[in-house]
Amino acid sequence: QVHIVESGGGLVQPGGSLRLSCAASGFTFSSFVMSWYRQAPGKERELVATITKSGGSTNYADSVKGRFTISRDNAKNTVSLQMNSLKPEDTAVYYCNARGFLEFWGQGTQVTVSS
Repeated sequence: QVHIVESGGGLVQPGGSLRLSCAASGFTFSSFVMSWYRQAPGKERELVATITKSGGSTNYADSVKGRFTISRDNAKNTVSLQMNSLKPEDTAVYYCNARGFLEFWGQGTQVTVSS
């Protein structure tokens, strides 16, 4: 059974930090490109960050460059998103995505940035 579970979301003040974690099982994790997406109220789903299978390359949405860092640990089947200098516009449900021959999604974790 494929399982992708996000954790680490919550309420944080502007300028604060959160670290999201995605734990995966049921597929060959190292064969999948991993990404974080988010969807804010009234907006389309947005690709936030992507990391290649080996972790050797990353890409970020312009809106988060310099603030967010995606990483993966293939030995633990996890991918993380370190979010710094958070802004209210970062408020969204964040989803972990695995893309390979097939595509899998987690259920999402809520991040709310508010004072």
